[in-house]
Amino acid sequence: MSDTANSAGEVLVSIDGAVATVTLSNPARRNAISVGMWEALARFAHETHAQSDIRVAIIRGAGRQAFSGGADISGFAQARSGSANARAYDDLVENACLAIEAMRCPSIALIHGPCVGAGASVASSCDMRLASAGSFFAVPAARLGLGYDPRGIKRLLRVMGQAAAGEILFTADRFTAERAAQMGAVTAVASPDDIETKAREIAARIASNAPITVAAAKAALRGHATGNAATLEAAMKLYASADASADYTEGRNAFLEKRTPQFKGR
Repeated sequence: MSDTANSAGEVLVSIDGAVATVTLSNPARRNAISVGMWEALARFAHETHAQSDIRVAIIRGAGRQAFSGGADISGFAQARSGSANARAYDDLVENACLAIEAMRCPSIALIHGPCVGAGASVASSCDMRLASAGSFFAVPAARLGLGYDPRGIKRLLRVMGQAAAGEILFTADRFTAERAAQMGAVTAVASPDDIETKAREIAARIASNAPITVAAAKAALRGHATGNAATLEAAMKLYASADASADYTEGRNAFLEKRTPQFKGR
C-alpha cells in the first residue's frame, strides 16, 4: 500500500510484517483531518479488509503532540457550508469510520495529546484505544454551533456509555485519558514511551493468533454492539469457518506438541 497524500495533510501507511500503521499527518493543524484525508482513511480500510496478510491496524497521529484536533475546520467554509454540504461532509466522515469498524482485522487507536471532535470518532471506530498520560478527549461542537452527526454520537455512546457521552457533548469539556480509562473507553494509560511499546506488544500478540478466529470475534462484537443482523450473520459464517480451518488443526497440534502455532489464516 502506498502513502496517500493531500495538499492539506496526508495519511501515511507503513507495513511491518502483519501490522499496518496508519498515521494522520497534518502537524501544522494538530493532525486535523481534511477531506482528502477522510477519503484516504476509507480507502485504506477497504484495501486492508481485502488483504488477509494484514492482521492488525494501528491508527495514530503524526508525532506525539496530537492524535487529531478533529476535522480540518479551515476547509469548512467550502466543504461544509449549507445544510446539503454539511450532510455530504458528515457522510464522508461516517463512511471512513464505518470502513474502519468493518475491517476484518482489529484496529488500535494509539493516542497522544488531543483526541478531539471527529478525531474522537476515528478513535471510537477502533476496537481498542491506548493513550499516553496527558492526552485527552473532547467534542467541542456545542462551542462551535455546528450539528454533531447522530451516527457519530451513537459511536460515542457505545464506547463511553450514555451519561459520559452526554456530558462530553453537552459541556464540550475535556475528558482526561485517565478518566476515559476509568469508564472503560481506554484500555490502558501510560507514559508516551511505554504506551508506544504496549501498542506494539498488543499488536504482535493479536497478529500471532489465528486470523479467522480473531475476525469472527471482531464481527460478533461489532454485530452485538450495533444490532446489525448482516454483521452477526457474517460472524456466524466466520465462526464456522474457524472450526473447519487448517489453523484449527495447527492450533491443536501445536498445543499437543508444546510448540508455538504458525497460523496461516486458512
